[in-house]
Amino acid sequence: MTVVIFAQEADAPVDAVVRELTRRDAPVFRADTSWFPNRLVLDAELIGGTWSGWLRTSHRSVALQEIRSIWYRDPSAFQFPNELTDVERAYAHREARLGFGGVLAALDGVRWVNHPNRAADAVYKPLQLAIAAASGLSVLPTLVTNSPEAVHRFAGGRPEQVSCKSFGPNTITEGGDLKVAFNRPLTDGDLADLSGVASTATQLQDYVCDKVYEARVVVIGWEMFAITMHTDAPRADIRQDFSTCRYQWIPTPPHVARGLHRYMDRLGLAYAAFDFVIDTSHHWWFLESNSAGQYRWLEVPTEAPMTATFADLLATGRNR
Repeated sequence: MTVVIFAQEADAPVDAVVRELTRRDAPVFRADTSWFPNRLVLDAELIGGTWSGWLRTSHRSVALQEIRSIWYRDPSAFQFPNELTDVERAYAHREARLGFGGVLAALDGVRWVNHPNRAADAVYKPLQLAIAAASGLSVLPTLVTNSPEAVHRFAGGRPEQVSCKSFGPNTITEGGDLKVAFNRPLTDGDLADLSGVASTATQLQDYVCDKVYEARVVVIGWEMFAITMHTDAPRADIRQDFSTCRYQWIPTPPHVARGLHRYMDRLGLAYAAFDFVIDTSHHWWFLESNSAGQYRWLEVPTEAPMTATFADLLATGRNR
């Protein structure tokens, strides 16, 4: 049985997992979805209600019925011939998504990490917060609005206890420059000009003023790796300078582990990375999850066996 990996060509965590699978003599078929249709061929026929056939590149092939697991690791978008018009390209993209993706979604008994449809659901942060709360995790008071009046109501006279967060990646590229929106408490000046709030959906959340440290919990199948991140630098957002961080692999608190298992089950995920902030009372506050979140940068300094655990999950279809 073969492990299929859809990922970008330059992806260090994938490289490490492929090396581990190869060391175990587990067959691997790796491709990027951007290779379809120019460098990746799908040949699938419905026989007796089951899809049979092949995925092929110029170097490798795998029978659909021989796929044990599929790691869908943030691959690139389909790439179509340059001669297509914009209208033709839009049509081709739709057909590729529904045809190529549809055949893979219909394969019976395949372990997805994660199924694209489940990952698409899990990207919505308001849904994450609701599922986390329903799963028994502690969630901070949060506002989603396009009303400046609602922002004033939520923040009240305490802007330093509230932060504004993006729903998606906190980076944009403008004029060739990468700009990053780090998390920070609001100021009176922010509340004085809320004209941008009415332009789109805006998320405000209570800010943990007595934060002691942060943690990322990496969930791979049934296994969990809780890595704490400590810094002495006076920064509201630890992402501003990772060089100041100290990392420690600790046991996941039992109540957090129970909540995360419920969360994973509710959203049908096999992998996710969860971010928490911990206050002076040692209370773990859920911030967000990422079903394609990075983990290698935490595995190296802590020696937590995440790559081996990922290989277990993909090679066997289970690790529990």
